[in-house]
Amino acid sequence: MNLMNLDPKQLQDLFSTYVVQYSTTLLTTLAYALVVLFVGLWLVRLATRLAMKAISHTIKDPSLSKFLQSLIRTVLLVVLFITVASILGIQTTSFAAILGAASLAIGLSLQGSLANFAGGILILAFKPFKVGDFIEALGFMGVVKEIQIFTTVLTTGDNKNIIIPNGNLSNSPLINYSKEPNRRVDLIIGVSYNADLKKTKEVLYEVLTTNNKVLKEPAPNVFVQSLADSSVNFAVRPWCKSADYWAVYGEVLEAIKLRLDEEGIEIPFPQRVVHLKKDQD
Repeated sequence: MNLMNLDPKQLQDLFSTYVVQYSTTLLTTLAYALVVLFVGLWLVRLATRLAMKAISHTIKDPSLSKFLQSLIRTVLLVVLFITVASILGIQTTSFAAILGAASLAIGLSLQGSLANFAGGILILAFKPFKVGDFIEALGFMGVVKEIQIFTTVLTTGDNKNIIIPNGNLSNSPLINYSKEPNRRVDLIIGVSYNADLKKTKEVLYEVLTTNNKVLKEPAPNVFVQSLADSSVNFAVRPWCKSADYWAVYGEVLEAIKLRLDEEGIEIPFPQRVVHLKKDQD
């Protein structure tokens, strides 16, 4: 069709026809995309909820459950938005290429965050500790409050929160004091060289056997560990439940001091004898 040969009325009619057709097609496509978007968002919420119910029956770790919930929701949303983009006529191959390039750029600029993300996955997968465990790592000690995707939160005995990056935590040695059900309390008790060692040993055993938090098996152990400068040192090693560690530590120390005082057994303090030599003419 040669537009130059058309009169103004014909051009107006042709323009109106194309505008109406294009507008109708555009509105129909937009309406369809919006319907898919809203229905898709509802389906994402439903699928996430159903997935969480299924996960909760097999995975009891709340940190891992939250991570999987977030991951499933993110993947479903990405699929939904790509579907809506294709309905609107956006080339998904170009979109995927742009997304890949953007991901590479973001990955290079956020290497530390990605390392922490990977560390969080390793912690959740291999479980060197869980929420509620008492651990020591990177010079910090505390109870694990949360295991997040990028960080782990510890709560100290004086109720401070310590936030440790998962990348550092997963690649460093750590001590999990709660991993085993039982734990040994190691105490060193020094007595005077003038003390009766057999009687002292009996008193120490008596303190351990009368404490109801001290386990019978494994049996507690008491023996002379060393002959120090000003004292004979006994190693006192009771076993207890991991949760009772600090209670046993304090109770046994207090009971030992009181019982040794009752029996007249001296706990010496460090001392030094100085001899002065007088110069003679």
